[in-house]
Amino acid sequence: MRVLQSFRTGQGTTNPYLVQLGAQLGPETEVLGFTWRRALGVPYDVFHVHWPESLLPGSSSALRRMLFRALLLRLWARRHRTAVVRTLHDAHSHRSGSRIDRALLARLDRRTALWIRLNPATPVPDGAVARTIEHGDYRYWFDEAGAASSVPGRLLYSGLIRPHKGVPDLVQAFTALPFGPDGGPISLRVVGTPISTDIGAEVLLAALDDDRVSVSLGHLSDSELAAEIAQAELVILPYQDLYGSEASVLALSLARPVLVPANAATRALRAEVGRGWVFTYTGALTARILDGALTECRAERAHRAERPDLSARAWPLIAAKHRAAYATALRLVRGTAGPSVPGPEPVDAGGRTYI
Repeated sequence: MRVLQSFRTGQGTTNPYLVQLGAQLGPETEVLGFTWRRALGVPYDVFHVHWPESLLPGSSSALRRMLFRALLLRLWARRHRTAVVRTLHDAHSHRSGSRIDRALLARLDRRTALWIRLNPATPVPDGAVARTIEHGDYRYWFDEAGAASSVPGRLLYSGLIRPHKGVPDLVQAFTALPFGPDGGPISLRVVGTPISTDIGAEVLLAALDDDRVSVSLGHLSDSELAAEIAQAELVILPYQDLYGSEASVLALSLARPVLVPANAATRALRAEVGRGWVFTYTGALTARILDGALTECRAERAHRAERPDLSARAWPLIAAKHRAAYATALRLVRGTAGPSVPGPEPVDAGGRTYI
């Protein structure tokens, strides 16, 4: 089976999740990294799409849209030979961009044979065939990078900084906290790349009045990111639509507990990884919630295992589930018996495209 992934290989900034997926799929599956020449000119059985908006221009580009249209035509012409599989990572991609770009992405959605969601709580399009494949861990990627001791009272936000992720609200909640539990020191570190100058400026302005808050905007190397997480006593991820958050799996892979909004996905994650690793809250994030979470985190330290249970996210298992999903998608578009695969999962009624 030959699979074209929608990301380029061999680049230092490629998401480690994608790099690990591409590496673990072989040797049973031949994996091609994305180039427009490959997408339009070589045969492949499956086109696996991640963040499809990345295939379109960030600003006006007639050439990029022309290439995207050519790809759609190729996929349509080979609709009985090539299966499109889509992983739902993010809820906000199709809400941005021009009207033309949104229409092009919607056409790709309609061509998708099978949707991969990172947990059962993720909504998918009505009537879609879906498979749940958990987000793989980062334990081997970062090896022993998280072995350093945490800094007492250090709270951390790490990851892309988008308007819906509530990072300015986190900073404001923290600045209302006069000191840590039992009067000890407390600090907040914010690291990550803002998707716009506006949201970056909003975070910096929110942090101006409190010298306990430090902000580092921009891309971090793997070693730098691992060091930031290793120093955290508690990682805070305040976005309400957190479903298959890469940042939460990354923190847990480095044995750092997380505070996340309560929803079906985060409650399932809490049950999966074991006691004392995932803490949840409801409503708006406040200083009181931060104080209570850090207090609870410290109280649970004696009861939790040395590392969270991420056995369901081991890469050999994740890769095997992807190969089975590809086989199902091919069977759907080609109408052949193919390998034995499980039937469709139940699909959430009233779901929307989750991107």
